[in-house]
Amino acid sequence: MAVWLGMRSIAAICAVLTLSACGGKDRTPNLMNTRSASRAPDEFTILPTKPLELPEDLAALPDPTPGGSNITDPTPDADAVAALGGNPAALSRTGISAGNGGLVSYTTRFGTGADIREVLAAEDLEYRRKNDGRLLERLFNVTVYYRAYAPMSLDQYAELERWRNAGARNVGAPPEETIGEN
Repeated sequence: MAVWLGMRSIAAICAVLTLSACGGKDRTPNLMNTRSASRAPDEFTILPTKPLELPEDLAALPDPTPGGSNITDPTPDADAVAALGGNPAALSRTGISAGNGGLVSYTTRFGTGADIREVLAAEDLEYRRKNDGRLLERLFNVTVYYRAYAPMSLDQYAELERWRNAGARNVGAPPEETIGEN
């Protein structure tokens, strides 16, 4: 009788695992698995805001935009630039700088697609769905990101050797066997 109950419980567990593996086909693949397992607050996501101040001219305030910035939002990069004597407004410049105009005009000489971001996002999502990992990797929360994108990565040592053989001067690189030993 005890063997029968043990076999039934094993069969029930296998059935539940099989059914759970079949679900979730429409979800976005998560290759990195970097979510925190705890429900505690993340102290690094809480940023102090600047103190509230009443501006001299209320008409000079910008119109509120959903998802836009606020004058009390922290700006650590701009604050660091100002503290070092630079111009913080240079960080918020938009458009193409004069030094990059030639590069941009050369790369866009055959035209550009207005929907390139959406196309790339859809192609990447399809690629990640195909390379989402095996069942046990998903069950045990194993990162498959680097293996999924390995065919697209550059072999840095082969490229270094190619440049050296071409006679180009380059900096040294750590030996190949020391990568990842830490």
